[in-house]
Amino acid sequence: MVEELLAAGVAAATGVAVYFAAAARVVKQYERGVVFRFGRLRQGVRGPGFTTVVPVVDRLRKVNMQIVTLPVPAQEGITRDNVTVRVDAVVYFKVVDAASAIIEVEDYRFAVSQMAQTSLRSIIGKSDLDDLLSNREKLNQGLELMIDSPAIGWGVQIDRVEIKDVSLPETMKRSMARQAEADRERRARVINADAELQASKKLAEAAGVMAEQPAALQLRLLQTVVAVAAEKNSTLVLPFPVELLRFLERAAQPAAEPGQAAPAAPAAEPGQAAEPGPAVAAEPSRAVEPGRAAEPGPAVAAEPGRSAVGVGDSPEELPPAAASAPPDPEDPASPAAPAA
Repeated sequence: MVEELLAAGVAAATGVAVYFAAAARVVKQYERGVVFRFGRLRQGVRGPGFTTVVPVVDRLRKVNMQIVTLPVPAQEGITRDNVTVRVDAVVYFKVVDAASAIIEVEDYRFAVSQMAQTSLRSIIGKSDLDDLLSNREKLNQGLELMIDSPAIGWGVQIDRVEIKDVSLPETMKRSMARQAEADRERRARVINADAELQASKKLAEAAGVMAEQPAALQLRLLQTVVAVAAEKNSTLVLPFPVELLRFLERAAQPAAEPGQAAPAAPAAEPGQAAEPGPAVAAEPSRAVEPGRAAEPGPAVAAEPGRSAVGVGDSPEELPPAAASAPPDPEDPASPAAPAA
């Protein structure tokens, strides 16, 4: 009898142990449990720790409440300014309602992934290239709102959305590089021109001070000579005043002398009659000092039919041939007679 009671007690203890082993469940700190009894959701969500369910009757599903990092595959699209780009992003979300995440959607991870890809392509088509490159914060907020709107009914909260990378074509990269280089060059030229303007103002002030004190210019010249001589070179610098150069230039230009004689006419070639040239007025004869011979004047070309008369010759000294008639061609003694 005792043995039968002992065997029954052992069997009952074994049954209870098996029951508790089948009914016992452990929910971790970052999880929540949803219990279905005969396929129907029971009210309440099981918290972290030890809990029990009815074996065979209840079914416990655990939902992870941690923030999930979901990478979005690169999506290719055309921006509003007709530029083809490839953009990839990452989505951070978490489950806030475990029952809705199990009941309202079959697989909330896959649903969030597909919604993120669709929203990313929509953002690409509505944005310009400059916004994708420089105004990402605004695009991230817009993308987060587009994903979060349907995800609220799934018991999922979108924590953050970030655009990771924007891939551009090589031609567009080169164009942007040239644009940036041109902008940098423009800024450099503006800065250089501003520096030149400031330097010119300071030089004008320095020139005014040197004009008031001429010794300052000499001191500046000596400083320049010292700066040149400090280097190891074979250049010898000699300061030369500019005013002296101007004086020498004015002295090198000869003044025109009044009463300068005109150049003599070129002599006629043998056998060619002299061409009548313009008459040149002879200078009046200058008086000769007592006891000094008269200087012969320059020869003046005579007009056709007249003999040359020297400047300063008196009419009495003219030869008899000067007043005679033109030569007769029939006279054999005449120079103009033809040879036999």
